[in-house]
Amino acid sequence: MAYNSLPSNLSAINISQADKDVKSYFTNYFNRIVDISGAQNDAILSYFQRFTSNKEAAEALASAIIYTAQNQKQDPMAVLDYFTKVDINKLNAYLCMFLNLNRVGTSLLGINNQQVRNKYVRRSIIQ
Repeated sequence: MAYNSLPSNLSAINISQADKDVKSYFTNYFNRIVDISGAQNDAILSYFQRFTSNKEAAEALASAIIYTAQNQKQDPMAVLDYFTKVDINKLNAYLCMFLNLNRVGTSLLGINNQQVRNKYVRRSIIQ
């Protein structure tokens, strides 16, 4: 006996509206209005150019910082000022945590949780 969880009338499902919403989101993803001056953008961009290997990477990082700051109702320059005070060795961790503010909790990026195992359990695990 086969069980089927699909509805018997598949034509009743309106897939076209969901499809339009998804296409609209990804089509307009980079057309968001960003309220920042050119001088502020240049300051943030030049800060991240010191730490990246190319200009495109710095532009992507700077735009992500600006977008996240505006979504969190923060001034992008205040965020940049905070990052300039952070120790260079800890900058990656701070950037990851800041950029994760806009992400869903199940899809955090750049976080590596090392599990702490009991020394007796660790001894018996083949690595």
